[in-house]
Amino acid sequence: MERKIRVLIAKAGLDGHDRGAKVVAAALRDAGMEVIYTGLRQTPEMIVEAAIQEDVDVIGISLLSGAHMTIFPKISNLMKEKGLDDVLLFGGGIIPNKDIKALKDMGVGELFTPGTLTSDIVVYIRNWAKEHKGIEVESK
Repeated sequence: MERKIRVLIAKAGLDGHDRGAKVVAAALRDAGMEVIYTGLRQTPEMIVEAAIQEDVDVIGISLLSGAHMTIFPKISNLMKEKGLDDVLLFGGGIIPNKDIKALKDMGVGELFTPGTLTSDIVVYIRNWAKEHKGIEVESK
């Protein structure tokens, strides 16, 4: 099925550094995805509610505050409670390797660390959307 992949990008908690989130949002938009950026200081509840309202395929969380072991599980649990089982939760930021493994074991998708090419994020989301949603997108 040919349609745009809908992605919500959010900054959770008190982390006020949003340059990375804006760079990723722009790269995804340039790659032909429909991107909704929620802005700074979103609660997990606000993020999941926005995902429902916007009917997104993907939620991307940017975290630099060190709260990843609290925020990601909370969002994941809320997604399950609200029936968002077919929505990808991925993220990025300053996340130690041992925590990346633990979060992936909990069901969080890929976690990208500083220095990741935005093209790698685009490919990851496109591949996930094709496999899980049947969304085929031509590469730009």
